[in-house]
Amino acid sequence: MKPSVLVIGLGRFGTSAALELMSLGHEVLALDREESVVNDIAPGVTHAAQLDATDESALRSVGAGDFEYAIVAISSVTDASIFATMALKNLGVQQVIAKAATKLHGAILERIGADRVVYAEAEMGARVAHSLSITGVVDYLDVAPRFGIVKLRPPAAWIGKSLKDLDLAAVQLSPVALRRGNDVTVNPSRDVILAATDELILLGRDQQLERIGR
Repeated sequence: MKPSVLVIGLGRFGTSAALELMSLGHEVLALDREESVVNDIAPGVTHAAQLDATDESALRSVGAGDFEYAIVAISSVTDASIFATMALKNLGVQQVIAKAATKLHGAILERIGADRVVYAEAEMGARVAHSLSITGVVDYLDVAPRFGIVKLRPPAAWIGKSLKDLDLAAVQLSPVALRRGNDVTVNPSRDVILAATDELILLGRDQQLERIGR
């Protein structure tokens, strides 16, 4: 059985996380201090409640300490994010993932016990930037400085050719997976012929990824 997850803060990030977790089969308790956003999400999650997450006793009253995982999706109000994270760790939540607005905010969250800090706006900005520099990119994931995983549509010069013909290893790119319709093939055969509607997932240095299609 998949673990239940507590999501605190129902802005765009928190709401998206809560609904996606539900679609993946988790039970979700969604909390926010605003009644209107709680009412909006209530039909889509297991439970939803209006609550001030900076109040440790209020979190205890809804059983927050029984959760193994929690997401603190508050970042616009820094002190609320910090106090909520502290309260969750005090209650014994094993894994707290907290959203940060700035590097300083993130450093404080890590200092008080957040197990993982995410910078949603910065990460999305980087992904959009890469979408402008890599031909046909659908999505980009940073792995290390100047090294990433990219999902892209094959450039025109690749269509009708096999992975063997392209010899991507020669330019230090590794095909990780191929999506064709609803089917995904991990480590696709070098004999596979690329079609215009395919999506190819490649791993490599940004410098090499940016040369695709040139």
